[in-house]
Parts: sequence; structure tokens; C-alpha cells
Amino acid sequence: QVQLVESGGGSVQAGGSLRLSCAASGYIYSTYYIYCMGWFRQAPGKEREGVAGIDDDRSTTYADSVKGRFTISQDKAKNLYLQMDSLKPEDTAMYYCAASLRSFCRRGYWDAYNYWGQGTQVTVSS
Repeated sequence: QVQLVESGGGSVQAGGSLRLSCAASGYIYSTYYIYCMGWFRQAPGKEREGVAGIDDDRSTTYADSVKGRFTISQDKAKNLYLQMDSLKPEDTAMYYCAASLRSFCRRGYWDAYNYWGQGTQVTVSS
């Protein structure tokens, strides 16, 4: 099994920055190959949406709403990060770290992700 634990959420004023982290553990590389990792978010009353993803070739994908403001990165230990700058009130949501063991995630398909963390809350006030 793949276990994902997020940290770094909090409250910030509009225009501010936050950095989310996600620690991946519990998987055996030879058994569970992680093709992609990413960040999703879900605001109250809305569906969960993909925010940013990175594949095993370090190619990245971003939702249009966060391009130029958010940056996804990953270290060699598969820990995942999301640097969020110029935050807006509409970025307020529960943010989830996710992993995909399905290779078609490389084509930017958000529905390829099949492992999820518990989430961390991000609140942006105006």
C-alpha cells in the first residue's frame, strides 16, 4: 500500500504564500511503481479538482487556475511539495496529496490517481 501524509496547510491573507508537503511511505518500489504524484483540492460544495501533477520524468501539469502561481516539485525520496504564491480567496479548499500507479497519468489524466492522503486545509482570506 502507498501511504501519503500531507502537512503545511494553514490560514493566510490574499497575496500570501504557503508550502505544502507530502511524505510518501509504505510502498515497495519493486511492487508499487509510482508513475505520478499530484495535488488535488476540494472546496465546500464543489467537486475535487486536480491542481498540479508531476510524473516520473519530472514533467509537470497544472490546472489553468493555478498556472504561474503554484509550483509542484519532488525530491528523490518521493516526497512531494506544492509552493503556492499569490494566493487568492478562491484557493481556499482541502488539499490532498495523491499518487498514481497507472501509467496513463503521464498524459495528464486526473482520474488516473488512485491513492490519497487525508488532506490539509488551506484558507485564504481577503
